[in-house]
Amino acid sequence: MKAVTPIKPSMVRGPAALDVQRVRRDFPILSRRPDGRPFAYLDNAATTQKPRPVIGAMNRFYRRENANIHRGVYALSVRATEAYEKARAKVQRFIGASRPEEVIFVRGATEAINLVASSYGRSKLRAGDEVVITTMEHHSNIVPWQMVCAQTGAYLRIAPIDDAGKLDMDALEALIGPRTKIVAVTHVSNVLGTVNPIRRIVEVAHRQGAAVVVDGAQAAPHLPIDVAALGCDFYALSGHKMYGPGGIGALYGRYDLLKKMPPYQGGGDMIRSVSFEGTLYADPPQRFEAGTPHVAGALGLAAAVDYLDRIGMVHAAAYEQELLAYGTSRLTGVPGVRIIGTAPEKVGVLSFVVENIHPHDLGTILDVHGVAIRAGHHCAQPLMERFGVPATARASLAFYNTREEIDALVDAIGKAIEVFG
Repeated sequence: MKAVTPIKPSMVRGPAALDVQRVRRDFPILSRRPDGRPFAYLDNAATTQKPRPVIGAMNRFYRRENANIHRGVYALSVRATEAYEKARAKVQRFIGASRPEEVIFVRGATEAINLVASSYGRSKLRAGDEVVITTMEHHSNIVPWQMVCAQTGAYLRIAPIDDAGKLDMDALEALIGPRTKIVAVTHVSNVLGTVNPIRRIVEVAHRQGAAVVVDGAQAAPHLPIDVAALGCDFYALSGHKMYGPGGIGALYGRYDLLKKMPPYQGGGDMIRSVSFEGTLYADPPQRFEAGTPHVAGALGLAAAVDYLDRIGMVHAAAYEQELLAYGTSRLTGVPGVRIIGTAPEKVGVLSFVVENIHPHDLGTILDVHGVAIRAGHHCAQPLMERFGVPATARASLAFYNTREEIDALVDAIGKAIEVFG
């Protein structure tokens, strides 16, 4: 287990030991100048940009190491297999899992949650059982549970949030009872930036014998993750949101649970033997990795993990908290702007609405001024309904962003307000 204590943003104090300008040089796309003007990329909750080590790792694999894995006896295949399994071990260490076999490579957090819902959920849930989620969940942590509840006769229960976007823990605890079999919750909201108290949620759920599934897609880029300290049963990661490539992610699962779960998909490499009379399945993680995996993606994700380790997640979190405070102050000072999501524990996500301007129109105008944000419901329509808005504009921060880019955002919002009068 890695010796990193999970932190809350409020625990990070003092100046950040981060050379932001040096960091920015690691990301080639940040040097682009559309129309000769600076480019402010503030859509990191959708996807982060990729540093040179990640790009280089994938390029090197395809140029020098490309081969299918686990099957070939020739040297190139053996090297590719070794690199793939080393990547698994790096992810294991990054999240504090107890063994590499607890890490399953998937396409992303969405597939990770679907795997748990389909395999663990369908095998455990019975008619009348309950799955508890929260109002702030991404669609990928809502729809799979709706599907499995419809298939099994279980019920979906929803824990509310307050007007600041903070989870109502008293209400959540009241919802979790003897019929609760699964609690599925985001670690960090992709819309609000709210950081949920996962350890406390786990303790409440485990007292009732319920398993806890954590959507960590938005947490891993911002906070040190230690699944052993959190105590959760499953944890989902998305590579492209943590400076790695697209099409790759990881699911952490407690090995004792994975060992009992049926396969998610059938095919090559997830078996011990196959005959027309029946099939014997491989042990985890191979049981859940049917077919040829995204080998280059796994190596890219491992390179991203190495990069984040070099940056230092505590230093990155400290700097991002400074940016968040600055961005909150600047946006709050703009007449007609309302921030959605003001929980005391949050990461660098600034969702907001501007009076008399639809978020899509605002996003278009900001793009003209070289500022890239996200506008829409952010795959969280129930959350939009909770706040009574059809959509929000969202500026989401990374450790390569700067105060100057936040200034550019605020200036561009001012120009949009002038246009709409």
